[in-house]
Amino acid sequence: MDAEPQSTATARLFDAMADDYDVLEPWYEHFYARLHAILAEALAPPADGRHRRALDAGCGSGFQTALLHGLGYESHGVDIAARLLAAGRLRAPAARFARADVMALPYADGAFDAVSCVGSTLSFVERPDAALAEIARVLRPGGLLLLECEHKWSLDLMWAVASSLTGDPLGYEVSPRTLWRALRRPLAAPIGLPYPGYGTLTLFSTRNLIDRLEAAGFTWRRTWGLHAITNLIPSTVLHRPALPRPLAALYRALKALDTRASETPLGRALSNGVVVLSSKT
Repeated sequence: MDAEPQSTATARLFDAMADDYDVLEPWYEHFYARLHAILAEALAPPADGRHRRALDAGCGSGFQTALLHGLGYESHGVDIAARLLAAGRLRAPAARFARADVMALPYADGAFDAVSCVGSTLSFVERPDAALAEIARVLRPGGLLLLECEHKWSLDLMWAVASSLTGDPLGYEVSPRTLWRALRRPLAAPIGLPYPGYGTLTLFSTRNLIDRLEAAGFTWRRTWGLHAITNLIPSTVLHRPALPRPLAALYRALKALDTRASETPLGRALSNGVVVLSSKT
């Protein structure tokens, strides 16, 4: 029997999450707070009254689509998960949504002034370079792309390694064999690792990600790290409905430090998620 296409499997995965997608665990609460602050700063349009269009590529339930609309864009969202799109239409009724793969966007060349592709969308895509080429195609020259994906050399990877080598007490579900195959690759190369509840994710080094963006016709502008200091606590511990009171107090302190460190070399180097702002050349 032929294997299920990755895009079909991803759509099935996220449609199954639709009922609880907007219930933010402690990990996601900090992630979206930081990500949305970065998006609002990086993609805020000039106050010149010109009509601008923005695309949320891999929009999920419309978090970023609604934020782009609030910034003044005519906002559009695409996703392959039909149930998440239905939630997006409720969250952002003024936006326009389409079910589509980011590797085949249903828009004309140069249709958008800005694109947000976050929520680790690129880490789920079968052909990341094809997705970046499509995003470049629908962006006008000089248009901005805010891209976020899973980062390879993170503190959380170290937790996964430690857990894998000690019988997996932290529940990362990465076997030593899988880990060995991944870590044998060149230092800058992306790797694929499973994560509980999400299947296999592609983790990119920052250097590799910027190289891919440049090959697609983008120029790097800024980089941020998300969940660097906070992953002194393993991510599998933070992916739960609530934290015990002492751990919650520690997490609050770490979130404040993480926010301050997001553009420092340490914050970028150890981050679980890497955010890159670039412009189309």
